[in-house]
Amino acid sequence: MINLLWAGMFLAAFAVAGWKLIASQDLEIFNQLTAAIFQNAQSAVEISLGLAGILSFWLGMLKLVEDAGIAQKISQKLTPLFKVLMKDVPENSPAISTVVLNMAANFLGLDNAATPMGLKAMEQLQEHNPKKDEASDAQILFMVINASSVTLIPITIFMYRAQMGATRPTEVFIPILLATSVSTLTGFFMIAAKQRINLLDKTLIKWLGGFLLLIIGLSAGFYLISPAQRLAVSSALGNIILMLLLGSVIWISLKHKVKCYEAFVDGAKEGFSVALRIMPYLVAMLVAVGVFRASGILDALVGGIKFLCAKIGLDGQFADALPTAFMKPLSGSGARAMMIETMQNFGADSFAAFTASVIQGSTETTFYVLTVYFGAVNIAKTRYALKYALWSDLAGITAAIFLSYMFYAR
Repeated sequence: MINLLWAGMFLAAFAVAGWKLIASQDLEIFNQLTAAIFQNAQSAVEISLGLAGILSFWLGMLKLVEDAGIAQKISQKLTPLFKVLMKDVPENSPAISTVVLNMAANFLGLDNAATPMGLKAMEQLQEHNPKKDEASDAQILFMVINASSVTLIPITIFMYRAQMGATRPTEVFIPILLATSVSTLTGFFMIAAKQRINLLDKTLIKWLGGFLLLIIGLSAGFYLISPAQRLAVSSALGNIILMLLLGSVIWISLKHKVKCYEAFVDGAKEGFSVALRIMPYLVAMLVAVGVFRASGILDALVGGIKFLCAKIGLDGQFADALPTAFMKPLSGSGARAMMIETMQNFGADSFAAFTASVIQGSTETTFYVLTVYFGAVNIAKTRYALKYALWSDLAGITAAIFLSYMFYAR
């Protein structure tokens, strides 16, 4: 899918440029395409290298999280919940604890740890699957929640916003938390109805009720204050929570006699290598997006949506952030490139960049997650997993747009 998408952006841009040359003798169009290639390739390298310091810091902190056993503790707390949700999986199955560890890693933003644990969880769930070529209920539940998983701190988005010069990189914290909560809850309730999960179970009521109260409380609190205050409070709250979590990680690490400085340095050493690994993907996607925009196709699509919105009396500003929304279910690197490209074109503090950032954090890369995880256990029949995951994506992206209007004020 991503190969066709990437090649398609180039070929469509070249086709439009050729048509403009023939139809209107537009000789400048190919100069614009060439300039877009060089400019975006250079931008991708600069962004990647600029991220090295921030990546080093967070990888150092995540090393402390791992060494202090924080993810393991979270998994122990969540295990009773997943025993209720995955009723077809035996209580003594190691799959339960692996699923929980994967969720805990996602919750903490430990992407490198989450993926291998997720693949292991799928393999263990496959052992209890009576139809080996068809996804089981437990696997579908795991996949849909995983594809819309709530991340407490969207570290990657904060990093890119900071790198692109946003005044308050963390101001998208609360909108992202609310939007991804909508995505996750939509997927969960659809799955619960389909699989007839007992929503009145005491364990489930405790966890689900607490989560809903938190989301409702946050939503009500921010609704009651003025639009101008929402952004400032969101940024301040994001920073406060961030500092509290970092302080807690260091304190817990000290309590468990982790050599904090040494562990941090060990994790931070990977920062530059991760930045280098990101670079080729960022170059590939940013150049493709840049050429696609330089051809005029992307602007024409966005302009068409704005025109339709104006016709029916809606504010069409959100359309500038839609390229990120279109790309998000298909490709994580593609969506990230769209978000960065939006920041470059409109400014990191613009409404378009704010909305693109919230959309980026509202859900996961559905096609990638389903392809990798189901492909790892040779499941060809995914049943309703993709359909429900895409409905969750739609709910999360819609909520992201709504929340951006609610929170953004300049």
